[in-house]
Amino acid sequence: MEILGYIGAFIIGLILGLTGGGGSILTVPILVYVLLINPVTATAYSLFIVGTTSVFGATQNYFKGLVDIKTGFLFAIPSFVAVFITRRFLVPLIPNIVIEKPIIIEKSSFLMALFAIIMLFAAFSMLKKKKEIVTTDLKSSLFSLIIQNFIIGIIIGLVGAGGGFLIIPSLVLFAKLPMKKAVGTSLFIIAMNSLIGFMGDVQNLTIDWLFLIKFTSLSIIGIFIGIYLNRFINESQLKKGFGYFVLIMACFILLKEFYM
Repeated sequence: MEILGYIGAFIIGLILGLTGGGGSILTVPILVYVLLINPVTATAYSLFIVGTTSVFGATQNYFKGLVDIKTGFLFAIPSFVAVFITRRFLVPLIPNIVIEKPIIIEKSSFLMALFAIIMLFAAFSMLKKKKEIVTTDLKSSLFSLIIQNFIIGIIIGLVGAGGGFLIIPSLVLFAKLPMKKAVGTSLFIIAMNSLIGFMGDVQNLTIDWLFLIKFTSLSIIGIFIGIYLNRFINESQLKKGFGYFVLIMACFILLKEFYM
């Protein structure tokens, strides 16, 4: 099973490189169901893995002129503050028994169910047909932008996912970035959110650094190979197929946590 987990690490990076996002949504299920890591620890590890892998993707996009640093910081500040607060203070406050009636839902099941719901939204985002997005003025919507990114940060902090499917539409809608630049800038934002959020976990958890570095290294190798293979593969078809896979995985997690 450990070998399968490390293969999964490579696949996470490969999908990130091929599609520009989406691979991070597999990190927590692989850590929990393949490597049998506690969900709270898994979401923390996921932040480190996703954040570090995104640094390499963002760096490559930066040299291609596809990262808007100023916009990235504007979007990242409220969200990484929320991620840090969530990981440092909110997650430890979640009780071991979240719901007692009519059914008992433990903390681990609650986090995995929440993650499955986010996966459903991610799958829908990948499967829906692209439509022209009507942009809005960034300055007139600054307050709503701050609130929106703070909420995105809370979600990222709770489930340990990158949140690219939430960040990219926001970059296009509010910052009026072209899609390719929105993808590159989102990796920059995800890197900051995830790594700063992970810092909130360092004092709460005992980190297996050797495992984490090995797993992350394989993801980084995967992202470089994925970026290379991207030029030979139909991205829209790949993203659609991966969307169906994420949808099936989300349903599996819900069934696993509550019916199996």
